[in-house]
Amino acid sequence: MNNDIMMPIIISLKVSIISTIITSILSIFIAWMMVKFNKKNGSVLEAIITLPLVLPPSILGYILLIVIGNNGLIGKIFYDNFGWSVIFTWKACVIASVIVSFPLMYQNCKASFQSIDKKILNAARTMGASEWKIFFRIAIPLAYTGIISGLVLAFARSLGEFGATMMVAGNIPNKTQTIPLAMYYAVERGDKTMANTLMIVVVIFSFSLIYFLNRWLEKRRNRNAEV
Repeated sequence: MNNDIMMPIIISLKVSIISTIITSILSIFIAWMMVKFNKKNGSVLEAIITLPLVLPPSILGYILLIVIGNNGLIGKIFYDNFGWSVIFTWKACVIASVIVSFPLMYQNCKASFQSIDKKILNAARTMGASEWKIFFRIAIPLAYTGIISGLVLAFARSLGEFGATMMVAGNIPNKTQTIPLAMYYAVERGDKTMANTLMIVVVIFSFSLIYFLNRWLEKRRNRNAEV
């Protein structure tokens, strides 16, 4: 593969890995807090968290421009005082990927935490275990199947992110040009070789992720059924 094809793949993997790490940390913690406290106003926060699932990516990208752009609500503070600009950098790609993939990871984590038998958690509390110990030593190990599923889905979603990324990061070769952006502009200029190659790479990679995740989940179910 030539550099024009390799660079979008490298950038996409870099962005997807970093965004998935950030998404997983935020999702696991917030999902646990939502399940643990389950406040009356939780439905409002839940709606905000899941909103990126239904909003068009271009709308999400525009909202991000308003917030983190050089003249945005937050971006202006950093740009005017420190000269930091996130827009049209790979960091903007990461932020966009986190926003669109977070709901998928969050929903998987929340469902897994909700499936834990509360008697186990309460028993640990009566034995003097701290909340942090319960979280790390009991809740996460019991919910890790859903967490792994969420990780795979979040990574795949980050890998395929297009609309929001184009709004906040643009299509800068060797800098912000991810696989979806490279494919889009390759099709526009009639470069079928590049478009087909990137398409095959993404399809094979995404299929492999989902296939091995399903195989792993099936083995887990069979093992639990035998027990």
